Amino acid sequence: MSTYLIAGLGNIGPEYEGTRHNIGFDVLDRLIAGSGTSFSTERYASRAELKVKNKKLILIKPTTYMNLSGKAVNYWLQQEKIPLHQLLVVVDDLALDPGTLRLKLKGSDGGQNGLKNINQVLGRQDYARLRFGIGSDFPRGRQVDYVLGRWTPSQWDIVNPRIDKAAQAIESFALAGPQITMNQFNG
Repeated sequence: MSTYLIAGLGNIGPEYEGTRHNIGFDVLDRLIAGSGTSFSTERYASRAELKVKNKKLILIKPTTYMNLSGKAVNYWLQQEKIPLHQLLVVVDDLALDPGTLRLKLKGSDGGQNGLKNINQVLGRQDYARLRFGIGSDFPRGRQVDYVLGRWTPSQWDIVNPRIDKAAQAIESFALAGPQITMNQFNG
């Protein structure tokens, strides 16, 4: 049985729940909803396992805070002996409109501090990431407030069903592979 590491990025603590920056956590929570599995606190992350047909998904929500996500990702890659091509990082993206999904197999961090730290710790950028658009509708100099802010009701109406799509994209990544998933879910 092939094993995949799915890392949803966010920040721990009630003050960050439901914020745009925590969309990675929200997607993983939605993925396991109704599955009978739940997250438990383990080393560097809240961790859950989900079986999808003949694949095992190790889901982690790093407890290291966004800017040190690489520590958790690296630890669980090593711990579970998962090859880099079976890693998928779910992350918020300011450059994409709210709810837009974009699976990429490599690339720069795009200014996203969680990806920046993962790139530093792993020493490479050739791993899959599912970017979830949060938009960039904020005044100059207010990026932090926007990213750590909560969805407006009109944004939530767009984003909520897209969280389901992102969860489906994760399953597709493991079952059908990255190329088919990109064709089906990007945009």
